[in-house]
Amino acid sequence: MPKSLLIVHSSARQNRSHTRGLARIFAETWTASGGGSITERDVGLTPPGIINEDWIAAAFTSPEELQDEQRALLAESDALIEEIKAADVIALGTPMYNYSMPAALKAWFDLIARVGVTFSFDLARGDTPIEPILSGKKLIVLSSRGEFGFAPGGERAHLNGLDPALAASAHYLGADAAEMETVSIEYEEFKDERWENSLAAAQRRTAELAAALSGE
Repeated sequence: MPKSLLIVHSSARQNRSHTRGLARIFAETWTASGGGSITERDVGLTPPGIINEDWIAAAFTSPEELQDEQRALLAESDALIEEIKAADVIALGTPMYNYSMPAALKAWFDLIARVGVTFSFDLARGDTPIEPILSGKKLIVLSSRGEFGFAPGGERAHLNGLDPALAASAHYLGADAAEMETVSIEYEEFKDERWENSLAAAQRRTAELAAALSGE
């Protein structure tokens, strides 16, 4: 059975977005390599709602006790989670904004982190009460950074608030953080040969991953 792909765009740019360019390469290669359906969610251009006290109360209410108003509050979250459940591979197109993830992507994560739906919480487990409910997903991060050296050991690794946050949240998606692969374009602000080489390398790696994952 062909695998399914979910692409989540979080760039605020509709044009001149490098992460959207990488996502396009991923999708085109995925299809050309025999991959299955593709669902695209654009939180960059259509940001999800922000959680508030009423939303939290609804999320912690047992399903059989939910009021109609609470079900309405959770409807967007339910739809986003269904997209995740249906996907075998999840590709996050996420630029690094101010050394972390775009606010719209953080809002997306807040909506899909649901107790009893994407994770369970049980104090009987001691100091590790949280366990993921979803599993078996592959997570690919398609990113762009204005500067460079954000990988472990790099000169700006201590400023990298994006990759650790995505790895910490991978279990909400049913993905293993240890298997998360990040493809990043660096040197964007410099627009020199290093940027050109980084762009070309990221495009090649994105195509390789899409071809490999579509046929696994």
